[in-house]
Amino acid sequence: MDHLQSVIHETPLTTSTFINEQTRKSVYFKMENQQKTGAFKIRGASYKISQLTKQQLQNGVITASAGNHAQGVALAAAKRGGAATIYMPERTPEAKVSATKAYGATIVKTGGSFQEAYEAARAEQATTNKMFIHPFDDIDVMAGQGTIAIEMLEQNPNLQTILVPIGGGGLISGIAFAAKWRKPSIQIIGVQAERASATYNRFYGINQKSLQQVDTIADGIAVKQPGIATFPYIQRYVDTIITVTETDIANAMLYMLERHKSLVEGAGATALAGLLAHHRHINTHNIGIVISGGNMDVSKLPMIQQLKEQPKIIQYA
Repeated sequence: MDHLQSVIHETPLTTSTFINEQTRKSVYFKMENQQKTGAFKIRGASYKISQLTKQQLQNGVITASAGNHAQGVALAAAKRGGAATIYMPERTPEAKVSATKAYGATIVKTGGSFQEAYEAARAEQATTNKMFIHPFDDIDVMAGQGTIAIEMLEQNPNLQTILVPIGGGGLISGIAFAAKWRKPSIQIIGVQAERASATYNRFYGINQKSLQQVDTIADGIAVKQPGIATFPYIQRYVDTIITVTETDIANAMLYMLERHKSLVEGAGATALAGLLAHHRHINTHNIGIVISGGNMDVSKLPMIQQLKEQPKIIQYA
């Protein structure tokens, strides 16, 4: 993975006295919201694109995304001199469209949802020689995301547990595999929004079907079904999956903004939400939290504040 060093940042691993005192644990935040493009997605996109042949790169790459993956693919392709085409839903905020364009990508806005944009991108890819860069369901993409775990364990070898948000599973599958390879005793806990709990359901055999709809402020992990390539890794290497409410996520987002002075999107705050809601059931002391992204639409802050309630943290005597 050495060739990624020229593309990505080694993001800091920080701590919080307040959270440590409230949970009676040593908690460390992996600040991927400070990564290039504002999220971890640049890791997987960069590694995938680094594996392409010169001919494949000349043909260009294509993907579908409403946000972080779009920017990751656009920047990674630009770094290697390749052309990127990104299909985005028509309702994608203009700030995200502009940020992706700024990296040199060609933007095609189509459809009312990610699924429609995805299908349109696949249709174009089928009639061209462009390489499709999947947001999560790809072994190389998963491997790129796994570099987060390697960095975390180099920064703090004493970590005993890592909490990771789950959408399609590319992030947690890469982290779980890499972390267990480096430190087999480490515990990996996945965190999903209750309103987008497809992987949780399948992991525990609750419902094997895709969700009909997902509705969560953690839009970056609002996925209706687990990835085909990712789920076997989740089954084998992830120890536990938990869910959190919209209020749990809002509390975590506002904590990061008010006390940690960091803007974090809903998906990026989900692992912290899992700690705040479930820390009494985590039996290890040194905890790593993946803060996966910070590309939040600030116009949504009033709505996030309305969801807030008193944090679900037990004050110890």
